Amino acid sequence: MAEKVTARPKHGNSYNIFILVLTVFSLVLMAVMIMPLDSATLQLLGIYDTVICIIFLIDFGINLRAAPKKSDYFIKERGWLDLLGSIPSLGISQYGGLLRLARLSRFARIARLLRGEGKKELVRDVVANRSRYALFLAILMVILVLTICGAMVLQFESKSPDANIRTGWDALWYSVVTITTVGYGDRYPVTFFGRITAVFIMFAGVGLIGVLASLLSSLLMGKPPEEEPAGPTVEEELAGVKQELAALRQLLEKNATEGSKELAGK
Repeated sequence: MAEKVTARPKHGNSYNIFILVLTVFSLVLMAVMIMPLDSATLQLLGIYDTVICIIFLIDFGINLRAAPKKSDYFIKERGWLDLLGSIPSLGISQYGGLLRLARLSRFARIARLLRGEGKKELVRDVVANRSRYALFLAILMVILVLTICGAMVLQFESKSPDANIRTGWDALWYSVVTITTVGYGDRYPVTFFGRITAVFIMFAGVGLIGVLASLLSSLLMGKPPEEEPAGPTVEEELAGVKQELAALRQLLEKNATEGSKELAGK
């Protein structure tokens, strides 16, 4: 009986976990954007929502291209929901983000795939592919820090008349410059809580640089060479020599006994 070919490509666990966490975060972001927020914060959250939509559109394209039958993936595997939940609203309508509810299909599918993997197999995969997990974790941390801290800085600074971070683009520029440890100084927080939030962005940037440096060194160094199997020890070699001498002595004694019997017979 021929095995049924699945329409969905096989992704690694690290990729599935990355998409799963990003899906959960995008749903939370959708709920926040429905709240009555000021226009500057909605502008900033809309930018991050568009970035997430682009990532999901890339994921949809990868799945569609790798599917053996495009129609099976698009219809039977509910790929049309993946596409519907990946279309950016571009700020046209505040409630256009409700289309993001289609991402629940992606969440349920990936959660089912990860639930099918045994815990031991998942742990072995994490150990065997540490660099891949570290890369996806770093990308997730950057998205989370930029979104949450950027929105917090914008909220705190909007209450100060001396603030120079007033729009969503100002907050985005400041967050990116800070997390990359560049620090141009053209945008900076002036409120107490805005500066406290900036400290978290700075520490996240230092950690990001450390992760990227570790990944780069692991790629340049490559995997450590496999150790050659150790040879026999001196004690094992002596024991083998003793066994060979004992066998040789038994053989000589046997030959001598047989020779003496033949002489006695003559």
